[in-house]
Amino acid sequence: MFGIMQVEEVEDDGSGDEAAREVRRKKPNPGGELCYKVIVTHENGLQAADPNSIFLIDHAWTCRVEHARQQLQQVPGLLHRMANLMGVEFHGELPSPEAVDLVLEEMWKFNQTYQLAHGTAEEKVPVWYVMDEFGSRIQHADVPSFATAPFFYMPQQVAYTLLWPLRDLDTGEEVTRDFAYGEADPLIRKCMLLPWAPADMLDLSSSTPEPPDEHYQAILEENKEKLPLAISPVTHPQDHIFKVCTDIQQVLSHLTHPRFAFTPSEADADILYSFSHFKDYRRLSQERPGVLLNQFPCENLLTVKDCLASVARRAGGPEGPAWLPRTFNLRTELPQFVSYFQQRERRGEDNHWICKPWNLARSLDTHITKSLHSVIRHRESSPKVVSKYIESPVLFLREDVGRVKFDVRYIVLLRSVKPLRLFVYDVFWLRFSNRPFALNDLDDYEKHFTVMNYDPGVVLKQVHYDEFIPEFEKQYPEFPWKSVQAEIFQAFTELFQVVCAKPPPLGLCDYPSSRAVYAIDLMLKWDNRPDGKRVMQPQILEVNFNPDCERACRYHPTFFNDVFSTLYLDEPSNCHVTRLV
Repeated sequence: MFGIMQVEEVEDDGSGDEAAREVRRKKPNPGGELCYKVIVTHENGLQAADPNSIFLIDHAWTCRVEHARQQLQQVPGLLHRMANLMGVEFHGELPSPEAVDLVLEEMWKFNQTYQLAHGTAEEKVPVWYVMDEFGSRIQHADVPSFATAPFFYMPQQVAYTLLWPLRDLDTGEEVTRDFAYGEADPLIRKCMLLPWAPADMLDLSSSTPEPPDEHYQAILEENKEKLPLAISPVTHPQDHIFKVCTDIQQVLSHLTHPRFAFTPSEADADILYSFSHFKDYRRLSQERPGVLLNQFPCENLLTVKDCLASVARRAGGPEGPAWLPRTFNLRTELPQFVSYFQQRERRGEDNHWICKPWNLARSLDTHITKSLHSVIRHRESSPKVVSKYIESPVLFLREDVGRVKFDVRYIVLLRSVKPLRLFVYDVFWLRFSNRPFALNDLDDYEKHFTVMNYDPGVVLKQVHYDEFIPEFEKQYPEFPWKSVQAEIFQAFTELFQVVCAKPPPLGLCDYPSSRAVYAIDLMLKWDNRPDGKRVMQPQILEVNFNPDCERACRYHPTFFNDVFSTLYLDEPSNCHVTRLV
């Protein structure tokens, strides 16, 4: 049905100079002008309507990105096969670090992706695969002759790629597919094709102003969230005992305040404290306006990473505020990112980036890279943002390991939007990397990430906040923690001020029955002020709805009593909280 033809020579440039013609090394580079081509060899051609014109392509390599290096090093023959398939020079039997690095860079010209629709969060992390030597030699065309799609055959638990013609084809015609399939915007297509067709995007503006109002309206509709009607705040007698309906075990186990009692019935509850998101606030506001909640309408503006980056620009302009890493929405701001990346590259500035899914936690499907091709291709797997990786983090000296990355988690309590009333819990939590930090080995999880509590085989270093503060001040005597924390709290204040400044769906909804608990994860980075002074700049990483409070409950048994007293009784004075606004 098909044949593979090698194309080795560059076309004459028309100058008549024989020296202008050159022969390049054969390289099976999809999209390249000198490569292998797949042609139709069936003597009668192929008919698009013929059900026999659907073909299966095997997959040569399937992996998740975080396992790629280990597989190349350990699976017999894999590195040799991938090097041959990708045109990477490889000699000898043992995998060399150089050959592995080259394959890991080149694979973004060959990788395809799919993800499972069902299963655990870990099981739904995107899978990347390389088609076999036949499939990997199919070239790009803006008007392709064939289409491809991944196909998972459940009985065998095996994935293939389906290949079928888009039109009738004669013998000898080339088999091509569109590497930017489904994208009609010419500029986005140009960016998507950069791994195979390099282009200079330096003249394009990298500015990312806040999206228009219609952007937020579309998000509201996509989330199927119905805004509440205006209601009056509910009032209760001073001795009222609130009935709480919750599906959160930590609340059931640790809320012991005498003015709260549990009920299994939502219909009887004064407070619905739910693990999942409410959607129909309108119905709640009509039928049960007095029922108090643990969430706000439109709070995805805080808890979803692309929205967080957008609303934060109200505080810092198109570049974003100093307390948030420079962030691009890869779905809507890919050209601006490419331009910014190339500008930094030209200036010789650090170009390490971290790709994150819009709405996953625990560092799932999160990747650090300095490869533009990698970032561009990650856009195809799931909605993602790309943020500047903090190349100069403030480190913490662990006696057992060395100087490692750490992040800090604060719990903030939002009592109301108008007026803005915001509290922070007086205890914070710390997470540490397990290996000394350096800007290398970007796929070494224990060097670059701090979330260690979900893998029982990984060391989990825990330091209590009251032990951390004196040790931190010993390591950094010029930076008393009280001053550092004041900068952190200022960042929190600015964030909530801008996210509450506009009406929904552009900001959090002022719903009098709403309350919320959020976890804010942050790091500290070294920065220089205009006067040359070296400072620790807080960097907000993400805001989490309904955070895991297991450690809070274990070490501070009154945690949920403090939370409920502050949010639902308006009695923060005897609680371990500080009012920010």
